[in-house]
Amino acid sequence: MGSTGRPRRGDTRQRIQDVALELFAEQGYEKTSLREIAEQLDVTKAALYYHFKTKEDIVLGIFEDLSRPLDELIEWARRQPRTLETKQQIVHRYSAALHEAAPLFRFIQENQATVRELSIGEGFKERLVSMFDLVKDADAPLTDQVRCISALFTIHAGMFAMKELEGDPDEKRDAVLEVALELVTAAHHAEEPGR
Repeated sequence: MGSTGRPRRGDTRQRIQDVALELFAEQGYEKTSLREIAEQLDVTKAALYYHFKTKEDIVLGIFEDLSRPLDELIEWARRQPRTLETKQQIVHRYSAALHEAAPLFRFIQENQATVRELSIGEGFKERLVSMFDLVKDADAPLTDQVRCISALFTIHAGMFAMKELEGDPDEKRDAVLEVALELVTAAHHAEEPGR
């Protein structure tokens, strides 16, 4: 297990991404050089260049790898019936996907100018809009649509705000997930006939 919390697959490409993401988060994207990444990995710059020609290539590769579970979730959710169970499963899976992508979100938070320059933010925004559409019903009352959107934002906020609270990280994640599920469930029950 790497210090990013993600299991290492053992391949050089993955190791480069893990170390680069750690360095980018610690010292900033602009202040990190390919030489430093190579030194941290104890490989030559030539070995690094074999996999990635630039820092931008590393970041784009990280974004693609960590975004894949979100893309898979969106595709899965589009094929499911629009039931409460599906929406709850979307929230569960979204929480897990964001947990796995936590190093990327830390990078995004610490390097917002770079994220804008590389257009990573736009791709994530598109995915987030897709997620909103999958958990809310367009014909639901506005307050219920807000509840569903807020459920996803609750998971996002939990990634950052919960770090400041005392307690076990898994218990904090579970608490965030519980609140997100309550929001989706409340919105769904409010939409049921006779309520």
